[in-house]
Amino acid sequence: MTSLAPGKPRILVVDDDEALLKTVSWILKEHGYDVIAVPGSRLLLEQLETSVPDLLLLDIMMPDLDGFEVLERIRGDDRWRDLPVLMISAMPPEEAAVRTLGLGASDFVPKPFRVRELLARIQAQLRVSDTLSRARQELRVTEVQLQRARDEAESRRQLVDILHEVTGDLSPDEIYHILVRRVARALNLSHCSLVFARPGDEMGTVATAYENPQLRDFEIRLDRYPEIRTALDRGEPVLIEDVLTSPLYEDVRRDWDRSGTVVSIRSVIALPFRVDRQLAGVFFLRTTRHETPLRRDDVEFADAVIKAAVAAIEKARVIERTKADKARLEMLAITDPLTLTLNRRALVDRLDEEMERARRYGLILTLLMVDLDHFKRVNDTHGHLVGDDVLRDVSMIIQREVRTVDIVARYGGEEFVVVLPETAEEGAVAFAERLRQRISEHRVAGEDGEEPLSLTVSIGVATFPSASIETTEDLISHADDALYRAKAEGRNKVRA
Repeated sequence: MTSLAPGKPRILVVDDDEALLKTVSWILKEHGYDVIAVPGSRLLLEQLETSVPDLLLLDIMMPDLDGFEVLERIRGDDRWRDLPVLMISAMPPEEAAVRTLGLGASDFVPKPFRVRELLARIQAQLRVSDTLSRARQELRVTEVQLQRARDEAESRRQLVDILHEVTGDLSPDEIYHILVRRVARALNLSHCSLVFARPGDEMGTVATAYENPQLRDFEIRLDRYPEIRTALDRGEPVLIEDVLTSPLYEDVRRDWDRSGTVVSIRSVIALPFRVDRQLAGVFFLRTTRHETPLRRDDVEFADAVIKAAVAAIEKARVIERTKADKARLEMLAITDPLTLTLNRRALVDRLDEEMERARRYGLILTLLMVDLDHFKRVNDTHGHLVGDDVLRDVSMIIQREVRTVDIVARYGGEEFVVVLPETAEEGAVAFAERLRQRISEHRVAGEDGEEPLSLTVSIGVATFPSASIETTEDLISHADDALYRAKAEGRNKVRA
């Protein structure tokens, strides 16, 4: 394989456009990446046989094999299963994104792309890939350790098989489900479940059950399960070989007698487990009167399985938290915290994309500039907390009225922008009038028994294409001019 300088990520760029290939390669090299440029998809497969990069930047539309076929081949080969693939294309973004992400692409960037966006997406994919790679490496170390256990004792073969299955690329829920199924089969049990609970809890939650795979998040009263409560309180396994004679079940047996309950369960094991050093619940193993009762060696086997599997569970939780944190931070970076609409920076990026799409495909794009009338008076008279309530209410009304394809953003203090793709001026004005009316009919609750506040807005409308509009700045400026006219003519109006 080709050697790679330590700490220098290698990116394989594939595109049949030689000029674009050279440009992208030069940009990536200037930003510190080791770049391999390949002018065609067939040469790509040969390159992958020689050396696997840290990230693949793959064009969709190519004459020999298109990017979709190449992506299917890559995802169908175990050697390249974890390779992050960033697809690029001039195809309509919705169609291309749905197809590429459905085939296993890590991300999609439409052409023509902005350099800063492309670099940011590459960096994000490399960070995620590095995090997952390190987590998988730790999981592989665990698998090696388990393989040694197989060599030490054939009697633990089933233990190793179970752990091998749960140390793959699985979520914690998937690992729990596999554990109860495999432990039940290894010990020939008809009942095996996982119950989330902590010491002192009155209720527990059955997360998964071998005897009923459809049972999820089912609550149980712990006073009916003394072995679970005891295992949680002591923090150690509890074995009951016969529930009909165990002193622990004395009170429960009296309840059974009073209610005429016929019990089919014979023996029980409750195994407490910890995740991230916190007692999280118990694995609950049971046999019926017609099955072999559980013994001490069954406790040792199941306890060994669960304790060793906790490492895989914790690593899976780390991966899930990493993904969730990444998504949360990305959302915070583009969201206005008060109104939960897009912020101004995110609006500019989205508006650039929509303008480019409208220009490329000959579509119509309309922008509304919405401004609250006399908002300073609201803040001065009722205070900023009421002013915040007003902004939140207006944001809610706007978001309720728009389509899913429309864009809503807070542009300034009391200004909102609504972007309406593929909407002509006539339809946009009608929508703006309806929006103006909805807001004028709305009342915002006052403080301390004050009368509810009524609101009005003025709205400016601008549409692309237009002879005087070439850029996003032009579009915003024209909408702002229209808004100024609406204000000058008495407010609570829509002007285009």
